[in-house]
Amino acid sequence: MSRRVVRQSKFRHVFGQAAKADQAYEDIRVSKVTWDSAFCAVNPKFLAIIVEAGGGGAFIVLPLAKTGRVDKNYPLVTGHTGPVLDIDWCPHNDNVIASASDDTTVMVWQIPDYTPVRNITEPVITLEGHSKRVGILSWHPTARNVLLSAGGDNVIIVWNVGTGEVLLSLDDIHPDVIHSVCWNSNGSLLATTCKDKTLRIIDPRKSQVVAERFAAHEGMRPMRAVFTRLGHIFTTGFTRMSQRELGLWDPNNFEEPVALQEMDTSNGVLLPFYDPDSSIVYLCGKGDSSIRYFEITEEPPFVHYLNTFSSKEPQRGMGFMPKRGLDVSKCEIARFYKLHERKCEPIVMTVPRKSDLFQDDLYPDTPGPEPALEADEWLSGQDADPVLISLKEGYVPPKHRELRVTKRNILDVRPPASPRRSQSASETPLSQHTLETLLEEIKALRERVQAQEERITALENMLCEVVDGTD
Repeated sequence: MSRRVVRQSKFRHVFGQAAKADQAYEDIRVSKVTWDSAFCAVNPKFLAIIVEAGGGGAFIVLPLAKTGRVDKNYPLVTGHTGPVLDIDWCPHNDNVIASASDDTTVMVWQIPDYTPVRNITEPVITLEGHSKRVGILSWHPTARNVLLSAGGDNVIIVWNVGTGEVLLSLDDIHPDVIHSVCWNSNGSLLATTCKDKTLRIIDPRKSQVVAERFAAHEGMRPMRAVFTRLGHIFTTGFTRMSQRELGLWDPNNFEEPVALQEMDTSNGVLLPFYDPDSSIVYLCGKGDSSIRYFEITEEPPFVHYLNTFSSKEPQRGMGFMPKRGLDVSKCEIARFYKLHERKCEPIVMTVPRKSDLFQDDLYPDTPGPEPALEADEWLSGQDADPVLISLKEGYVPPKHRELRVTKRNILDVRPPASPRRSQSASETPLSQHTLETLLEEIKALRERVQAQEERITALENMLCEVVDGTD
């Protein structure tokens, strides 16, 4: 009798665990809009969730530490005149988030580190170029201030958010509604899926389709695609019989799939969340109550089923924490933020290890918050891999980085030149004052008050002496 050889993998025993009740975010009215986006975006500082809002679109931004019940009057980010359909944090500034809406606009917001007193209603910049709803957003992985948006007008626009300019407009590639867009690791290529059932690899700077595959999945329901670490494309879709299916493709040979696996029968679109450091892909179906995860390797069958995290409640959406936001001391390799109808629940994926030491095999250097290129460098044809950081000492998010509002570059996060002191704080709008300037103003006023108090005390003493002398 031959013994079955078990595949060796450090991720074979990854397990998922929901956070305790006091670590969830309660009383959040999650949006009921029918749209196949994640409705949630998270980074090492903040959790953002698209919420129900009367008379327009809104999302809520919470500091990660603000768990528990959320006050019903907690300030929202409001500004769109139609429902918000997608949100995405800037990978190079943890205080900057973009939102896309049914009202055809994209807005970019600066989120302060402190809790605002009232709703945030003024975006840093509004990007207008689509003629129909905008449903997909994706920041460039390595170039500063480069943001992609895709709309119901079947157009992909790449923006320089710093100047509000359209860098590229891909308007004659997709004949129908675009279902998903994904950058590769250095931002030189895009993978898109479309209602015409075609998977495309696009060089955006040449406005050229490099490779395409018709009916990667034969069903009519929406398909999703993400790039893997090795440059393959991982897809989720449906068979002709409406069974959910996953596939792995080599763009250099689109004739045959590297792997194709049927999953189950369910209507929910499978949203793939891919971690290039571990090469694990997590599949979260909208309306499902489970997260299935697979390891993608170079050995057959190439896509290896690892496990399923199951719970009782179906998910309305899902946020996926970047690697630099994880707790490396607990061997945490992924963290999800699962949206319920009225709450958001963190789910932690862990590799069981006995040692408390840093596990360098689980945590290779990972993309950090510094961009590798400027927008104009990328547009001119330069490519650069992400600037990597080590997680050995843990990652501490940088303090609030002020947006520098100039015509040249609105989102320049380099330190601004120190502003000229004005005669009075009331003469200039508050938005032009950096935090440091305000603190300087307060300090100067305090010193002035203290000097006045000392002067008053001296006058009072003189008065007492005069009165004593006349007596």
